Amino acid sequence: MEGFVQKQFEGRTKRYVQFLEICDNTQLVAEYRKWHSEEYIWKEVLDGIREVGILEMEIYIQGNKLVMIVDAPEDFQWDEAMSRLSSLPRQAEWEAFVSKFQGCSAEARSDEKWQPMERMFKLY
Repeated sequence: MEGFVQKQFEGRTKRYVQFLEICDNTQLVAEYRKWHSEEYIWKEVLDGIREVGILEMEIYIQGNKLVMIVDAPEDFQWDEAMSRLSSLPRQAEWEAFVSKFQGCSAEARSDEKWQPMERMFKLY
């Protein structure tokens, strides 16, 4: 198994880890993966994520289960950033578009779908 090289950031950061289960349908999962690829993801979505202060975001998949890891500056305020993100260009349209894969309301914001995970172990 290969690992993933991590970016280095100036100053302290904090990490958020969230979970989402998408529709258990092979075709929908393949299409969801496609829309998250570099070729198909909407530029405005990436711009909005960066604009609210997120430094790095990764989504990992196993079957229809997703884990999202978000790194942000130490002073980052999640609720404030998600509220702002939802008002930026094409964000609401994106959330409505991906809702068909996520099995949720088209009006649901990202932070209403993704469930926070609790860290239970850290190598000290």
